[in-house]
Order: sequence, then structure tokens, then C-alpha cells
Amino acid sequence: MAAVAELAGVTVQRGGSTLLDNLSLVVGEQDRWVVIGPNGAGKTTLLQLLAAQLYPTDGIVGLLGEVVGTVDVFELRPRIGLTSSALAERIPDAEKVRDVVLSAAYAVVGRWREEYDGYDLDRADQLLGSMRMGGFAERTFGTLSEGERKRVQIARALMTDPELLLLDEPAGGLDLAGREALVDTLSELCLDEDSPATILVTHHVEEIPLGITHCLLLSGGRIVAAGPIAETLTDENLSATFDLPLTVTTDGGRWNARSRR
Repeated sequence: MAAVAELAGVTVQRGGSTLLDNLSLVVGEQDRWVVIGPNGAGKTTLLQLLAAQLYPTDGIVGLLGEVVGTVDVFELRPRIGLTSSALAERIPDAEKVRDVVLSAAYAVVGRWREEYDGYDLDRADQLLGSMRMGGFAERTFGTLSEGERKRVQIARALMTDPELLLLDEPAGGLDLAGREALVDTLSELCLDEDSPATILVTHHVEEIPLGITHCLLLSGGRIVAAGPIAETLTDENLSATFDLPLTVTTDGGRWNARSRR
């Protein structure tokens, strides 16, 4: 299976702090990864590397058959779909929902004078429909609920038909109903064989959708464990990740974790 991302001995240091320490990882084209760890574990730094938005201090980052540092990242980034709170904050409240998705085709936030053809319009509407946002195309982004905004951002991330999809805490800030609705949508995405390789970052195992194949546990910038999710997401590994005795259970393919104290 071809690798869409390959990190070898990657270290990231900023301001005297080591954010990632000697990390190696291979993501195959059919893989669906979840990255779990506490605050400060290095999860967002890892996603920035995978989005070609950050260079490593040491080691090699391979993305989509290219080596970061030897390729024009502006050609690489359109092949990678990304959702994050930082990106969401840049979307104008007055922007129409369809335009939020459309503007990804030019890798811009906020529609200006770009020209889009019929294919682009149809693609945006199809993606909004797949995210159960088909009736919201003419609404403005600022009028949406947090859960609706998350769905629009995922549609935007898929607009360019990316080869790698990165989801940075997609359920963050949602209430229970919003979280479960989004997890259902993400499950459909992860179970679809035609979906791109996916890496989802979260603090909570309850937010892991169906279809996730692999798990990476991070703590203090180091890998605690990585591999197929059924072998990796164990009591011992998750307890070591969060420095807390935890019990991990599954029910209907969904994960839960509880303290043993």
C-alpha cells in the first residue's frame, strides 16, 4: 500500500522547547488514523507538519510522494484537506456557505474576484449535501450553529478532492447532540473506501468515529504507542498517555474511557 505521509526521525523545537521528539510514522492511502493525547502532547504540531505548514527541526517529512523542504509547498497544500479552529476563525461571518466551500478551490478564505465554473458549483453543492448541509448554501457562515460550521468546514476540506484529510479536533466545542451528529457524519466518511487517507486529532476517545483503522498515542511530544486501533488503544497505553489509570471499553464500535480511581 502506497504511503501518503511518512515521517522519519522528526523533531520539532521552538523557543527552547521540544514539541515533537524523534517521531516516525507511516500513513497508507487507505488508513484512517486517530491521534490522541493530552494538551501539549504535540498533536497540533504534528498536523501542521502533515499540512506542509511547518518544517521539522530534524528528520524527514514525506508527503504525497514529495519531501517537504525540496518541493514548493504551495503546490502541495491544495492536495491536502484541513479543518482547524484557526482556519474557522478566518472565515468571514458574512460569507455565504456555498462560497466558504467554493473558495477552497483557490486555497483562499473569503470569496473575492475568483471565477468558478459549473463543475465547481456542482461539487460544492454535492459536498454540502453529503454533509447534510444542502439547505444551507445561501445562509451566511455567521448564522450557523457550531455543529453546522464544523460540517461546512469538512465540506470545504474535501472540495479539492484531497489525497490526505486532516481534522483537528472536529468535535471540539460541541454539545452532546452536536458531537454525536458529527461523529455519525465522520463515520460515514471514514467507512467510505473512496474517501482520502484521514488523520483525526482529538482529546477524547468518545469522539472516535467508526471506520478508524489506526491509533497514535502522543505524550510530551513522544509516541507512546502506534498501530492498528484494536491493538493500540488499550488500558495500559491510554493510561500511560494521560498518566492516569484508565479502563478502555468498546460498544457497537464506539470507544469509551473511564478512570479506575
